[in-house]
Amino acid sequence: MNENMNQYLEKASVLIEALPYIQRFNRKIIVIKYGGSAMVDEELKKKVIEDVTLLKLVGFKPIIVHGGGKEISKWVGKVGMEPKFINGLRVTDEDTMEVAEMVLGKVNKSLVQLVEELGVRAIGISGKDGGLLKVEKKYSNGEDIGFVGDVKEVNADILYDLLEKDFLPIICPIGLDDEYNTYNINADDAACAIARAVKAEKLAFLTDIEGVYKNPEDPKTLISELTVSEAKKLISHGYIGGGMLPKLNNCIEAIENGVSRVHILDGRIPHCVLLEIFTNKGIGTAILSEEEGKYYHGEQ
Repeated sequence: MNENMNQYLEKASVLIEALPYIQRFNRKIIVIKYGGSAMVDEELKKKVIEDVTLLKLVGFKPIIVHGGGKEISKWVGKVGMEPKFINGLRVTDEDTMEVAEMVLGKVNKSLVQLVEELGVRAIGISGKDGGLLKVEKKYSNGEDIGFVGDVKEVNADILYDLLEKDFLPIICPIGLDDEYNTYNINADDAACAIARAVKAEKLAFLTDIEGVYKNPEDPKTLISELTVSEAKKLISHGYIGGGMLPKLNNCIEAIENGVSRVHILDGRIPHCVLLEIFTNKGIGTAILSEEEGKYYHGEQ
């Protein structure tokens, strides 16, 4: 068989490998938290949006929740303010909040534009719109970090309505408290709260790390699939630290609140979303409930 034919057959086998996943997740909601380097690099940004658009066109119901931390820091610096962090969380005073809201609004509409260019209808909304995200003030180990909020309520009906009318919702993580003050929300927390509220089948975090490692020093120890109990064991045995700890805790919380699978992906890899969702082994780490069967039974 000539080489050209082999190439075509390889393409066909890739499509066939995707078939059971397309069948399984048809009409199911998937929440994608989009952040990190994939938001800064224009080529990567385009590929992520292509992936999400493809998911929509093959029958998924995607919702994008985006961050914008690097962009906010850039603009805070541009206007002569110093970004301040306490325990890894941005301290958001009134001026910073104003800059953050402007920057996140700009990011939001640029993502809407990219999706629209690919022929899919998108709507960009903030957590303020229609009372989508209601928040209460967040403290970091008892310290006041300004206008940073914890999501206490999600108005899921807005998102169901948009999905029903065939829109792709793109959400910027800003919300209101009971006194209608504006708060910045950590995008991971917002994505988690939204995934729980809409009973998403999947939640995917695009990050700047490949996934969960048993030993972060050894790339060969990347774990493809983890049950919640295995994830808790890794945490209690001290294998998980730094920025991965709150992320993994978010994943566990989402699973315990009804999300079927949570994926941690390296957003720096082109088309990482498709590779993770439509292949048996995937390329990141999937966290699943005890009842869910593992897709991949090779070596971990």
